[in-house]
Order: sequence, then structure tokens, then C-alpha cells
Amino acid sequence: MSAWLPTAPCTPRDCATHQGPSAGALTGAVRLLAGVSLVLAGALTAPFLAFLGGAVRDRLTRRWARTVLRLFGLRVRVVGEPAPRRGPGVLVVANHVSWLDIPLLAAVFPGRMLAKSEIRRWPLLGALAALGGTLFVERERLRALPGTVRTLSTALTAGSRVIVFPEACTWCGRELGRFTTAVFQAALDADAAVRPVRITYRAPDGAPSGAPAYVGDDTITASLWRVVKAGGLTAEITVLPLIPAGRHTDRRALARDARSGIARTDTDGAARTGATDGVPHTAVASDSANRPSSSVHQCVNSIPASVSSPRTRS
Repeated sequence: MSAWLPTAPCTPRDCATHQGPSAGALTGAVRLLAGVSLVLAGALTAPFLAFLGGAVRDRLTRRWARTVLRLFGLRVRVVGEPAPRRGPGVLVVANHVSWLDIPLLAAVFPGRMLAKSEIRRWPLLGALAALGGTLFVERERLRALPGTVRTLSTALTAGSRVIVFPEACTWCGRELGRFTTAVFQAALDADAAVRPVRITYRAPDGAPSGAPAYVGDDTITASLWRVVKAGGLTAEITVLPLIPAGRHTDRRALARDARSGIARTDTDGAARTGATDGVPHTAVASDSANRPSSSVHQCVNSIPASVSSPRTRS
């Protein structure tokens, strides 16, 4: 793994905990079978949606995504600004917690997802993802970066809604990673607006739950079972004000603006901090790591929070 790829302090042992009721094994098995079946059905039918009108396609995608989350045992809650319908191309940027982020965003913002290039090589699903309009990025090849930015910019110029995770890997949701800036250059090149959104998974008492977190050396099997066994989960997406095209002319300033908006939307409404002194942490990745982010990927080079950070464990 390249040294410049991101790391996160989150690990399953430290972060993937759920303070709330637990479903029985039978309930969990039923949820798992139903949820996975609908995901596969959606993957198989996604390419055919391209032949439908945009409004119809969005409506069907939203219904499918909400049903997927419901089958896995989660309720969906949308807060903040009303989710807009189709319009000019927009870059949707979100914090990254789990594989569940994908259907959650699709339930509110159907669009073209940016994903790691390895997914393209997956049997069946890779080809279906490509046919469904997924944009791919080669995370470990810096020389591929300009081409990826051009691809994103072209999609935005054509009016697509493009969804990316600028943290470039998953965190547990109680902390926020640095934002890479390359994807924001694509928005500047396309003269496209940026829509920040915050993802939070909550237990029945409203406190953040770590059960959906897909972090560190977690496996998809363990993550799936942890989700379907957790009771009373709510997938919450906070739609933040649009950052209009032209507000910033520098990708770093645009990334800081988007990140600070997401960071302020904390569990108690307070500013999320990146240090113990209470100063908001709005750092973005340096130019040497300005790679585009990839989705559905946890940081396999994560290190325990107790080693990597003096802050309270996630």
C-alpha cells in the first residue's frame, strides 16, 4: 500500500459498538437475507434504469435505497435543507462511515458514485457498476489523477450529480478525517456547486452508534452481521446549505468550506474539533496527497486510536 494513502484511527474493536437493543439471531438472519437479496436485485437492474427518464430513475432509486436500509433494520431520517430534485450538475460531498452510506445517499441524492478502480474488476458487480454510471479512480497511481479530475469535471458539466467521499476512507463517524482536494478542483473546472452532507448513524436514544462503522481491518461479513443484529438504528443524513459555484476560486478553500460545514454538524450541534484545545480542525490533505477519494473502502492501514491520537477514543 502506498505511503500517501490515508489512515484513520478507527478500528472495529474500539469504534464498532452499539449502545442499544440487540436483535435475535433469527431476526438478524432474515434481515441479512432480505437486504442482500435486494442489493443484488438492484445491481442487476441498475443498467436498465439508464433507459428511463431522469425523474423516474431518481424516484425508483430512492425507493430502492430506502427499502434496502429498512430491510437491514435502519430507519432513514433527513434533516436540514430539503433535498433538491434534478438540476445543474452538483458535487455532493459527505463524510464516510460505512458501506451503508451508499444506499443512504442514494435515498436522498441519486447520482454517479466515485469508487475505487478495484471494484471494476469484481466479477459481475464490477461490470454492472460501470454500466450503472459509476466513476472509477485508481487510488495508487498519482499519474492517473489529472484524468480522473477531467472525468469528474466532464460529468458535472453534463449535468450529473456526482457523489464523493473526500476523506478517502471510512471513519467511525465520531471523528472526521482530512479532505482531499482533487475532487474540488473538478467542481471548480466545471463551475459546479458543492453540496456538503453529513452522515450519522444513531442508536434509539439518539446517541451515535458505531455498529454500522466499516473501519480498519473489519470484514464485510462481520460488518453486515453487526448491522442486522443492532436494534433501533437510524440512518441520519443532514443536508447542508449549497456552496454556490464561484464562491471560491481555490480548491483548498472550497474543501475547507465543505469540511467545516460538515464538522459543525456534530451530534450536539457543536463544532467538531481536531485537537484537544477546541480549535476547529479544518485541515485538508497536502498537495502530495491530493488524490481523489474512493468509496466503499475502509482504511486497511488504520492503527488503534489509542496509538494514533491523544483524543478520546471514537
